Amino acid sequence: MVERPDFETARDLLLAYTPVTGTEEIGLSGSAGRVLAQEILAAEDVPGFDRSPYDGYAFRAQDVQGADSLHPVTLSVVDAIAAGEVPHAAITIGTAARIMTGAPVPSGADAIVPYEVTRFTDTEVQIFQEAAAGQNIVRRGEDVQKGQRLAAPGIKIDAGLCGVMAAQGVFRPRVYKKPVVGIISTGSELVDEGQPLSPGKIYNTNRYTLEAACASLGCQPVYLGMGKDSTKEIADLILRGVQGTDAPRCDVVLLTGGVSAGDFDLTPDAMQMAGTKVLIRGLNLKPGMAGAYGVIQKDNAIPVLAFSGNPAACMTAFWLVGAPVLRKLAGWNKPRLTEIRCALMNRFPKKSGATRVLRGKLVFTEGKACLAIDEKQGNSVLSSAIGTDLLAVIPAGSGPMEAGAVLRGFRITD
Repeated sequence: MVERPDFETARDLLLAYTPVTGTEEIGLSGSAGRVLAQEILAAEDVPGFDRSPYDGYAFRAQDVQGADSLHPVTLSVVDAIAAGEVPHAAITIGTAARIMTGAPVPSGADAIVPYEVTRFTDTEVQIFQEAAAGQNIVRRGEDVQKGQRLAAPGIKIDAGLCGVMAAQGVFRPRVYKKPVVGIISTGSELVDEGQPLSPGKIYNTNRYTLEAACASLGCQPVYLGMGKDSTKEIADLILRGVQGTDAPRCDVVLLTGGVSAGDFDLTPDAMQMAGTKVLIRGLNLKPGMAGAYGVIQKDNAIPVLAFSGNPAACMTAFWLVGAPVLRKLAGWNKPRLTEIRCALMNRFPKKSGATRVLRGKLVFTEGKACLAIDEKQGNSVLSSAIGTDLLAVIPAGSGPMEAGAVLRGFRITD
């Protein structure tokens, strides 16, 4: 077991134990935000034929050489081609075809002009300018060429990929299954929805914060319940999620609270009682120092991650250590958070004996990535997490940070 490693060591150790969930086929209409589990190769050119980019006339460029506003060239209209149709006649010397946006270019034509620069009747069209061969023609394969690699496994499906897959006839892509994340809260002071908030009690905020964070990563959160200050009760909740007896079988279990060194900090013992191999105790991190992290070996390794009960500490460790684990479970090909360099927009006055993490918002100023932080950065402060999309790391042993100081930042919203 490793005691208080830096968060990157803890993260990478857990990633080494973390499997990837299975796969399933789903309808393309419901695939946005899911993680692709197959390679997408182009089976067809897109477009599959030369086509017109707008409504106009198609003709031979050489037929309009010398045309200008005073000396237009008159061509005979021999065809009208709508989108979805095929040409009915070839274009020959002195002829043109009326053509609509997206319609195939007829044989013999090598240039197109829009209606707006012509004068036309049902049988003739006047062209008032010269044209070059290939002008205004969208060539076959201009977007995608047959055999081209369009997407690799492990990326999130977005609007562009949905459209590209539809163009290739991939209407049931294979994706990774959503990891089921069991969430357990611990502590006799916690109150859930529907219970009175009596003196000394607090609402169970970590449950909802973690549910929202897990959902944002494409996971399916499941609340397994609240363990009071009882080792067996907490262990039973872990087993409830791992075994899936009266709840969905979980791919990972998250706990909050009971991970310090007090008389009622029972979570690490409960993890071991449930069969968890504890790999890590604590982190060299502020906030987020308290914690216990391990795995239960079943058919696959099931990560069991226990965070501090303090809301900000819980979420800091979740994003830096827990989120990469969830992303790997979900099939992301880059499970670690994206790292950037960012400059502090305002001064941070405290010294940092341990590695410290600031939460804030990514702002671009004059093309430079900056971090705007809230003054409230304590372990128990959750309000400053509203809108947070960037965490910045102050190295251990640092003094106060002046505005403009450049730090390592980790994006929590990829």
